Amino acid sequence: MTWLITGGAGYIGAHVALAMTEAGERVVVLDNVTSGVPSRLPEAIPLVRGSALDTELVARVCAEHEVTGVVHLAAHKQVGESVEKPELYYRDNVGGLAALLETVAAAGVRRFVFSSSAAVYGNPDVGLITESTATAPVNPYGETKLAGEWLVRAAGHAHGMATVCLRYFNVAGAAAPELADIGVYNVIPMVFDRLTRGESPRIFGDDYPTPDGTCVRDYIHVADLAEAHLAAARRLSGPDASGDLTLNIGTGQGASVRELIDVIAEVSGNRTPAIVEPRRPGDAPRAVGSSALAEKELGWSARRDVREMVGSAWAGWCLRHPEATGK
Repeated sequence: MTWLITGGAGYIGAHVALAMTEAGERVVVLDNVTSGVPSRLPEAIPLVRGSALDTELVARVCAEHEVTGVVHLAAHKQVGESVEKPELYYRDNVGGLAALLETVAAAGVRRFVFSSSAAVYGNPDVGLITESTATAPVNPYGETKLAGEWLVRAAGHAHGMATVCLRYFNVAGAAAPELADIGVYNVIPMVFDRLTRGESPRIFGDDYPTPDGTCVRDYIHVADLAEAHLAAARRLSGPDASGDLTLNIGTGQGASVRELIDVIAEVSGNRTPAIVEPRRPGDAPRAVGSSALAEKELGWSARRDVREMVGSAWAGWCLRHPEATGK
């Protein structure tokens, strides 16, 4: 059995590829390397450069590597960009998925893991988000992920393909410094960036109905997320492989923005005080997910805490920004 991992040279994808390889799974990576970094992958993992939209290439990869399962991570994922370029997000995130599903189904693939997102929920007013919480995405990125889930389930039913959709929350950290996220789009690297430039971290709103007034989020270590993908792939390879599953992947624990900045100060040694700016439109006070169903169905649960996420992310940041340490 070989697993095709799309987007496998990306931040999350490389962690998934390495976790599966280290667990003894055979993998081949498909990545157009527009944001992926080939050096994240060891030479032992085959890397095919290309897009899921290239159906001829996908069919050839499936045949040459005897692909029997797919882990699909390739997607655009920036919320702000999705608002500015919805056509791009729908074309690549949904259209690319449709092309991939059609091609791999024709190649006889009967196992499919889809990397979705908690963005499908939008901003629910609940203490703990479960898989039964209503889906109401508030941006095109979340819409494409929800449409992707619908498509994966429909294709699974049509072609006898067992599927798992993983709705993960806020991803952070790194299994090794060289695997760290190179983008500055999420709160942890955004704080790192401002501290490195000698600027104060920003808090957008401190008057939310939360314990310290700042937004609370569920942060999941990327290594835990990679292990969840491995568990999903193995579930689809086992005796209970039929049907479809949709699962939250988080910790069930929330950390506020102010708490996160305090941890960053402790880890980095840079205690520049944060400044408070007005709320951003659309930010929910709290978004924390229950992963009880994932634990039941996959035997998986998160093992790493926020300090491990921040510490490993900081090590990766300093590898690329040695000036951050002040040395």
